[in-house]
Amino acid sequence: MEKKTLFKPGDLVKSFTGQHGLIISTKTFDKIRDKVKQGRRPGHFFAAGCPDSIDYLLKVPVFFEDGTYDIMKPMNIKKANEDIEKKKPKLEEMLEII
Repeated sequence: MEKKTLFKPGDLVKSFTGQHGLIISTKTFDKIRDKVKQGRRPGHFFAAGCPDSIDYLLKVPVFFEDGTYDIMKPMNIKKANEDIEKKKPKLEEMLEII
């Protein structure tokens, strides 16, 4: 059986505050976790004592254009359709530098 997810790594998303971000894979998340600051923006997932187990259904790792990451609740982000040609390559380039 295939696991259902709302988002896939590589999707461009927009938070409800208007910031664009890129859904990242668990491999990329493990790579940047210690190098990049966590943004703690409105809508991030928080549960005391809960590990950062990524499932892309309730916890979605997002790298934002300000150079921070967050594990977001899916109800607080939506897939971005506008500016995808400009924003996505810029975010991918930022991730490669890290």
